[in-house]
Amino acid sequence: MKFKKISISPKLFIASFIPLAVVGFFSITFFVNVTTKIINENIEHQASGVLSVVENHVTSLFSHDLANLNIIASTALEYQDKATISKIVKLTGKVSFISTYYYVSAQPLSQGGFMIMSDDTEIPKNYSQFDKPWFKDAVNAERLFAFNTDQHKKCVTISRAVKSEDGKLLGVCAFDMDLSVFSKIAKGTKVTEKSTISMIDGEGRYLATKDETDVLEGNYFEDSDIKLGTMSPDDYMKASKAIVVKDKFYAVKRISFTPWYLVTEGLTSDFKSYFEKSVTIVIILVTIICIAATIFLLWYMEKNRSKEKILGDKLYGETQNLAVAAKENAATSQDQSAAVKEIVATMEDNNELSENISKKIKDVNSIAKKTSDDVNSGVASLKSNIEKLHEIFDANQHTIEGIKSLGKKIENIWDIVTLINSVADQAKIIAFNAELEVSSAGEAGKNFHIVATEIRRLADGIIDGTKEIKEKINEIQQSSDSLIIASESGTEKINEGCQKATELEAKFESIKNASEITVESAGDITTIIQQQTLASEQILVTLKQIAIGVDNFTQATESISSAAQNVQEIAEELNENGGSKEKE
Repeated sequence: MKFKKISISPKLFIASFIPLAVVGFFSITFFVNVTTKIINENIEHQASGVLSVVENHVTSLFSHDLANLNIIASTALEYQDKATISKIVKLTGKVSFISTYYYVSAQPLSQGGFMIMSDDTEIPKNYSQFDKPWFKDAVNAERLFAFNTDQHKKCVTISRAVKSEDGKLLGVCAFDMDLSVFSKIAKGTKVTEKSTISMIDGEGRYLATKDETDVLEGNYFEDSDIKLGTMSPDDYMKASKAIVVKDKFYAVKRISFTPWYLVTEGLTSDFKSYFEKSVTIVIILVTIICIAATIFLLWYMEKNRSKEKILGDKLYGETQNLAVAAKENAATSQDQSAAVKEIVATMEDNNELSENISKKIKDVNSIAKKTSDDVNSGVASLKSNIEKLHEIFDANQHTIEGIKSLGKKIENIWDIVTLINSVADQAKIIAFNAELEVSSAGEAGKNFHIVATEIRRLADGIIDGTKEIKEKINEIQQSSDSLIIASESGTEKINEGCQKATELEAKFESIKNASEITVESAGDITTIIQQQTLASEQILVTLKQIAIGVDNFTQATESISSAAQNVQEIAEELNENGGSKEKE
């Protein structure tokens, strides 16, 4: 069987191989990342599990001693008797092989207080418990127990205050636990063969580690390779997941109900042996697949080379059509661009005209507002004048009524004058009669005659005076009647003035309403003109964008025409290459 020789240019070979190489590279990178994530999760799971086992061992040690401490506290609270408390303290000391228990009263030892040790250690009288950290922390503790360390004894101290129901301090009970117990647990348990487990406090001091000389002397954060960076030790203690940095892993777990932590670190390479083999196998398989795919792609490209000639011919013909169409589109787009620019110029003129109309309408609006204000002022003045006319009408009515009342009083004076006239006539008659009597009386009635004469003369004077009064009263009545007629005529004129003013007020009110309508209409026209101006501006912006788009389209059409020519040249080259390959 004869195989056909594959002939392909180096550029085409590189263009075919590079995509497969990129796919292979990203596939390998993805697999390595997934594998690394699986390894990290495995490290986290195994480290957390081992630390949980160590925590259970530590808490089981504490739980027994804490129960004994609660028994001592209950006994001291109930009995408050040195002998009874001493028995309980010594009994708990016998059942525990790793802790020493003691109880101290709240009273100073020098003043009758006492301190009992489970190992029968004698406490001197000058011993002061009040300056001991385990005593002070137990008294001030927010929780039931206080936790302390003793660097001299290499132990931890857990203490508890004993208080009565009313809050009075009775004493403090505590126990010391040797830290070597925790070091043995830390040494006996590991995450991997090369890993270490340590027990530290909140400041990083060792409570248990592989080198017991570092207990309460060394610091984990100074000895460890981990670089906290921006992370504080407190944040590191609160980390809930294992931290993997390059080739090492780190994990931390707090021991429940204590302020202490378990930390572990080790090499990640202990977890990678199986996965490294898998990664190597995957890399080899991906490389083989890429090579095989490249060979297949080259064969497939060689097989399809014979079709390039036909496609080149078709492409050449289509590109010629495309070039002709592109030129026609370019010409059409240029015409459209010119038309759009003319529309833009027209819209700009229209926009200026709309702005001028808007300014004129604003002037009309201001004049209409001023007219409305003047009409309002005129209406107010008319109302004031009408009120004054009404006041004059009321005053004139009061005057007429006063004059009529005066006429009635003058009529009463007529009666009085008539009465005076009647009295004067009677007096005159009496005087006349008296004179007759005096004349008959002779010399004796001479003086009485004088009196009668004077009375008659007085009566005549009264009658003459009453005549003048009557004449004056007649004049007053005539004047009063004339005044009444004039006042009534003035009242009619005032009424006519009121009616005219009311009619004028109605006309001014109509003018006011018309001016308000004019103001409102002018405002509406201004708003419409402004809206029309905004719409014109938006249309102008849109037309400018269309003009830019048409220009871009013209440029794009020219680019298409140029590209069509380039494609035409490429088609010719394809045809030439296809023809040369067939000749070979």
